[in-house]
Amino acid sequence: MSWKLKEKLQKLLAKEQGNYIFSAGSRSRFGLVYPNSYFVGMSNLGMHIIYEQLNKRRDTACERFFLPEKKEEQEYVRTKTTMMSMETQTPLYEFPLIGFAVSFEMDYFNVLKILDMGQVELLAEKRQDRDSIVIAGGPCSTFNPEPLSLFIDAFIIGEGEEIMHAFLDVYYKAVGENKSRIEILKCLAQVNGVYVPRFYEHVYREDGVLQQINCLENMPISVKRQWVHDLNAYDAHTVIVTDDTEFNLYLIEIARGCGRHCRFCMAGYCFRKPRNRSLEKIKEMLAEAKKYNKRVGLMGAAISDYPEINQLCHDILVENMPMSVASFRADSVTRELVDSLANSGLKTLTLAPEAGSKKLRAVINKGIEEQHLFNAMDYGIDAGIRNFRLYIMIGLPYEEDEDIEAIVEMTNRLKDYMESKGNKGILTLSVNPFVPKPFTPFQWLPMAEMKTVESRLKYIKLALAKRKNVDVIAESSKEAYVQGVLARGDRKISKVLYTAHLLGGSKAFKRAMKQERIDIEFYLYRSREKDEKFPWELLDMGIKREYLYHELILAREKKPTVKCFDGCKRCGVCKD
Repeated sequence: MSWKLKEKLQKLLAKEQGNYIFSAGSRSRFGLVYPNSYFVGMSNLGMHIIYEQLNKRRDTACERFFLPEKKEEQEYVRTKTTMMSMETQTPLYEFPLIGFAVSFEMDYFNVLKILDMGQVELLAEKRQDRDSIVIAGGPCSTFNPEPLSLFIDAFIIGEGEEIMHAFLDVYYKAVGENKSRIEILKCLAQVNGVYVPRFYEHVYREDGVLQQINCLENMPISVKRQWVHDLNAYDAHTVIVTDDTEFNLYLIEIARGCGRHCRFCMAGYCFRKPRNRSLEKIKEMLAEAKKYNKRVGLMGAAISDYPEINQLCHDILVENMPMSVASFRADSVTRELVDSLANSGLKTLTLAPEAGSKKLRAVINKGIEEQHLFNAMDYGIDAGIRNFRLYIMIGLPYEEDEDIEAIVEMTNRLKDYMESKGNKGILTLSVNPFVPKPFTPFQWLPMAEMKTVESRLKYIKLALAKRKNVDVIAESSKEAYVQGVLARGDRKISKVLYTAHLLGGSKAFKRAMKQERIDIEFYLYRSREKDEKFPWELLDMGIKREYLYHELILAREKKPTVKCFDGCKRCGVCKD
């Protein structure tokens, strides 16, 4: 063991407030793993929520693991030290339950790396009775668990607060009855919202398309996503306070889910229906936040859609607490919200039109017009905010060259408007390739060809290169196309991930595809048949498949879909 690594974890731990540490043997250990750095993982509110929920039980000691930084990883390898927990520096393999919180597809590679560094058998089918049971939850696991199916024993489908207590109750009962590993997994597979891939067989046609999914061992024919009906029943705020986070905020979730029906947004479909916490409950969490003298980060799909946002901003300012927001919509943002952000020291206001042309915004059902952007800029400029950022996607369905030109034209109009108001700040375009996701209307469509996306990105950069104080930044297109395979991947991609890990990780993904004789274009550039069975078809998000396909038709026709409203039964989520 490396004392240098152990000391580093102890120093990080000493800088925290709010962690839980229990004496050895007093509780059963649960290893909660975020497959990225401590810096990133501690900025993830879901980690805080589950950590607290598990440690509030009387039978569980939840300890955290994170991917080491590069230099630390080299030290692990050099000294042959096993991955250790934050709280007690216990090796990962000593934890009978290991749970991954997976938020991003590119972290799939880190899941394998952490298991390997923790001396945990990578392949679920090879684990023996005394080996850890490895589970995974979070957005990626909920939407399409199949690319990780070789490595994960059980997936948590939906919102963890509604599943984990039932999961652990069944697990501890089975362990207490001295059941074998396979018997424990059979018991867990009966818990609502738990998917155990080994009990389902995927059968493919000769052309590689999934033909059917067979249930084995009398398992449920579908796994229903679980969701929190009453957000007030659970707290959702920062639990462990530390300065070593990406944003250094005290996070408070004010709402969950979104009913805007943006057709590209997986979270918007899978976390319906939209739910709001009461203002009273939020005030309770604000009172806790004030103890730490940190900026408050309000979390939710669209903060400006919160029905009492102006009153909430007023209450935060009255308490003299600086604030930040995860996101807001330009068509619902209020002057009070922007003023509050400006008074909190915000330097850049971020807007997300997603597309430059009115046509493409209709295709994706964004519901934002340029006038909304101008109005939001007015609020920002009046409040003293100098800089603005626009989120843009390229490679959207039905995109043409004129839609790319529209991005340039919109940018110039917005920059002209800033300058007409005497604002010489920076306008930043954050441009990312569009990746079709499961459980959205665009799950049937191909990605745009990489060469087309790169060509269009190059055009945008050149067209705006000479415009003073306009910056264009972009995500790596190569990484986006790996995401494209992983997002809609099937069980064959799980084997590719395994091979890529053996070859060195994410940079070897394309080589692993070739080695496994799998055509990358099959996953990226193929239009899916209307009735094609998807790898994630076993999961029930509550949304009717025919509704999603109807939304695809509306996208082709550039027709709008109105947002969720009381009494609506369109998509199927609110049928009960």
